[in-house]
Amino acid sequence: MLATLARQLPVDEEAWTFEFKWDGIRAICFWDGSAIRFETRNLRDVTVSWPELEALGHALGDHRVILDGEIAALDDMGAPSFQRLQERMHVANRDVARRKAAEVPASYLVFDVLHLDGRDLMPLPWAERRPILESLGLGGPCWATTPSLPGAGTDLLETVRQRRMEGVICKRVDSPYTPGARSKQWLKIKLQQSDEFVVGGWQPGEGRRTNRIGSLLLGVPTDDGGLDYVGNVGTGFTDTELARLSARLEPIRRPTSPFTGGGVPRKASVFVEPELVVEVEFTERTNEGILRHPSYKGIRIDKRPSDVKTATSG
Repeated sequence: MLATLARQLPVDEEAWTFEFKWDGIRAICFWDGSAIRFETRNLRDVTVSWPELEALGHALGDHRVILDGEIAALDDMGAPSFQRLQERMHVANRDVARRKAAEVPASYLVFDVLHLDGRDLMPLPWAERRPILESLGLGGPCWATTPSLPGAGTDLLETVRQRRMEGVICKRVDSPYTPGARSKQWLKIKLQQSDEFVVGGWQPGEGRRTNRIGSLLLGVPTDDGGLDYVGNVGTGFTDTELARLSARLEPIRRPTSPFTGGGVPRKASVFVEPELVVEVEFTERTNEGILRHPSYKGIRIDKRPSDVKTATSG
C-alpha cells in the first residue's frame, strides 16, 4: 500500500494516526516458521543483504507472518540516512554482507501486519491491525515496531522538523490495507525536498572525473509514455558510487535520447535506456520544472521507472 503526497496535515487529525517517514527502503518480511525472506516493493529478494535481520524470525517463533516495514540506517546524528544504505543494498555476497553489517548496521522498522497464522488481516481497519501488530512484541537489536501516534500529527510534524527527518506518514485509522494501490487514506508529507527521477543518460566529467560520469541526466515520465528532462545532478557522488553507476549504465547505452521534450544537453551526452531510478535532493524546481542545486543520494533498488510520479502529478 502506497501513500499519496500531500502538502499539509489532514484537518481532522482525530481520524488519523501519524508515523515517522523513514528514509530507507520499503520491505515486506515473510516468515513461515522456519525461513525468513525480505522483498522490496518491486518483488526483489534482498534477504542476503541484511544478515542482521535474519534473527527476527526467531523472535516471531511459531507464528507465520507477513509484515510491512522499512529498512533504515542511522547517521552519526541518529537520523535515518538513505546514503548510508547505499553501502549495503547492493551486496549480494553473504560474507561481504556480514562485514558491511558490522560497519553500517541497519534496522527493520515494522509498521503493519498483513497476515498472521493463515489469517488475512488486510481487510481490517488500521485500528484493528495495529493491536495485533503490537501483540507480537517486536523489539530487538535490529528491529522495532515504529511508533504510531493517533491524533498527534501537529506534534509529530514539529518533532520531525526539529530532528531534520524526512517527513510524516498519515494513515486513516479506519483504512484497510490495499496492496499495490496509492491510496489517499495514506498520505506522506515531506519536509525535505527530495524525489525519485529516471536516469536518461550522463555527461562525462572533467579534471579527476575525466572519462568518468560527471553528471546524470534526469527525467520524469509523462502521461503519454515520454520522458521530460528536469536537469543534471553532478554532486553527492563517492568514487564507489560512480563505479557502481558506470557498471549499471554502460550495458544500457543507446544511440538516441530517451527524452521526449526540449532542453536536453546534446553535446558530449551519453544516453541510456530509461531503466534506472535514483533519489535526488534539491532546493526547488524552476517554472520549467528544472531542479535547482540537486544532490545525488543513491540508486532506488526498490522502485521501477513506472513508480516515479509523472510530470503532471505534482
